[in-house]
Amino acid sequence: MAKKSKILIVEDTILTVRLLKQIFDSAGYDTSEAYDGEEGLKKVEEYRPDLIVLDTVMPKLDGLEVCKRLKTDENTKHIPIVILTGQDEVSDKIKGLDTGADDYVTKPFHHKELLARVRSLLSRKTDEEKLIEKEKLTALQHVVDEVSHEIINPLMSLGGFARRVHESLPAGSQNQRYMEIILENVAALEKIVKELVGLRHASLSYMEAANINEIIAQALDGFSREIDEKNIEVKTNLMEHPPLLSVDRENLKKAISNMIENAIQAMTSQTKRLGIATQICQDHFEIEISDTGKGVKRDKIKSIFAPFFSSKIYGPGLGLSFTLKTVESHGGVILVESGEGVGTTFTIRLPIRRTVS
Repeated sequence: MAKKSKILIVEDTILTVRLLKQIFDSAGYDTSEAYDGEEGLKKVEEYRPDLIVLDTVMPKLDGLEVCKRLKTDENTKHIPIVILTGQDEVSDKIKGLDTGADDYVTKPFHHKELLARVRSLLSRKTDEEKLIEKEKLTALQHVVDEVSHEIINPLMSLGGFARRVHESLPAGSQNQRYMEIILENVAALEKIVKELVGLRHASLSYMEAANINEIIAQALDGFSREIDEKNIEVKTNLMEHPPLLSVDRENLKKAISNMIENAIQAMTSQTKRLGIATQICQDHFEIEISDTGKGVKRDKIKSIFAPFFSSKIYGPGLGLSFTLKTVESHGGVILVESGEGVGTTFTIRLPIRRTVS
């Protein structure tokens, strides 16, 4: 199931709040409310809405000031704001737009018009986020093209000579330990360069009919030793007789492997359970990968797909960037649900319209 967009209603009139909640809930949105400006600002931090419906006239802090503060804050300026104004409050409409509001609706409002404006703003927000991610990956790929060959050869030489020096030193000596640290860092840099080069292949696909369950089994088999060593319980629930989809086998296998690797890294407590399931949901084939790891903070979930994003759970790298780019090149999406101390569930949704008969 697709994640619901979240709408925060900041309005001091209880009847208006109830009406708005009914309209948005019926349209399939998740809602929360605040009854004055100060409470509204606090709710933005706690609720992390995708859109805010904001009344202009409120106690403690009026809507225009709330709008101004949100639009001048780097963490919240991207959130679309629809201001509610009275029919004759032309100056508030102008001031609201001047302070950064994205649209306005006049009271009394028509619910169809309000929903149309909300859908438009949420769609624009999604398109802008996708464009930003695409620009990041394009810029990164440009860097790869310029420097990868200039880096890989010196790294290989450095690693080769370091290994020779390491072998010539007395076993257990401090200098040998220093060389081991150098070799570990060289290996990390080599991995990053290979991931950079591999990122280009994520959008260059050779499509062929494939059984997704078989690809998952191959990806999982690559971690069998690590799973045994870390005593990870693996639970699979793969649907019988899945439809054949037209996919790039190698890219999709690598994408799934990246998610399994991240799930394994995230599980550090005694309870380590990796779940993998497949199913058909409406017109999509879903691959669900879950873990009982540390979980990801809500405000960090989107960031984990960014190139070189680093956290205490996921180290810096391009694994999830490759996965996202691969899934999008297949016309799919990735959904994420996570809770700190509970674990994370990634769901890859691939369109079944790509089925090959």
